Amino acid sequence: MELKQYLFAFFTVAFIACSTAQEEKSYKVNTIAFYNLENLFDYEDDPLTFDDDRTPTGKDHWTKEIYEAKLTNMAKVIAEIGSDLTGTPPAVIGVCESENRRVLEDLLNEEALVQHDYGIVQFDSPDRRGIDVALLYQKKLFTPVATKVHTLYLYDDNDRSKRIYTRDQLLVSGMLDGEKMHFIVNHWPSRSGGEARSRPKRIKAAQLNRQIIDSLYSDDPYAKIITMGDFNDDPTNPSIKDYLKAKEDREEVKIKELYNPMEEMYDRGLGTLAWRDGWNLFDQMIVSSELIEKDFSSYRFYKAGIYNKTYLANPRGQYQGYPYRSFVNGGYTGGYSDHFPVYLYLIKEVTN
Repeated sequence: MELKQYLFAFFTVAFIACSTAQEEKSYKVNTIAFYNLENLFDYEDDPLTFDDDRTPTGKDHWTKEIYEAKLTNMAKVIAEIGSDLTGTPPAVIGVCESENRRVLEDLLNEEALVQHDYGIVQFDSPDRRGIDVALLYQKKLFTPVATKVHTLYLYDDNDRSKRIYTRDQLLVSGMLDGEKMHFIVNHWPSRSGGEARSRPKRIKAAQLNRQIIDSLYSDDPYAKIITMGDFNDDPTNPSIKDYLKAKEDREEVKIKELYNPMEEMYDRGLGTLAWRDGWNLFDQMIVSSELIEKDFSSYRFYKAGIYNKTYLANPRGQYQGYPYRSFVNGGYTGGYSDHFPVYLYLIKEVTN
């Protein structure tokens, strides 16, 4: 299939079918993305959270100048995701590791993004460091109708009265170009203490996520749902395969089930972050069964990808090719994030 692009209303794409009788069709395209912003903190101390390192006098010597450089880098990346096809940044992008609403407002006021008039859905999470998940959206393309945070309750194995505070899961329902869509933004518990030891926490996160999805399905079996985020697990780990029940083979996905386009990428050795000479694909975009239907009279999933442009990779040294993180060994590197962003395209046929 050959793909060519031309302008139509906001943006469209033309698909030329390689057959004896070539048929040209036009499609509207929207990019949906997710990006772990790698500790996007402001430089002021919040007395209610453990953000002391990210202050001018803290361990990381996090100054106003470094903060502003970090914002510029993050904005540059977001502005480019999907823009080669659509001519515009993502219609909707989920983010994690942002400290508060202020840093998101500063991010969206960067030169690369301010003209696109993004809105923000963000709630302060109970995470001890104060980092949140959030949804950013172009107001001309998406209109939130309902928002809700779902709290993940975790407790210490040795003391069930001691709660472990982590990120909420954010559900945003709204209208994308006139169609009802549901977006869930995740940042599941880390692998601190080891993958096996921390696994039950991510299984709990998967169970909560599945509950949210099932509640949407109970209202509408044909709901269009995208759950995205840094799951801190790969597509083949139990939390994703056995508890969230996301499938790799789209032909096997039945109504009210989930398709994970990232698993095939993981099988090919691709990843969004690197650790100890190996790649993980923690950042994922998972879609509901309705989005993989073959009828393109309404928005459907087209394809997914990892945004891993050369400049986002470490250019030299032991970690050459790994994501070019912004902070290493107590110093700012001028890099971007320790995660590559991920994205998918939703397309809809345009009828004249």
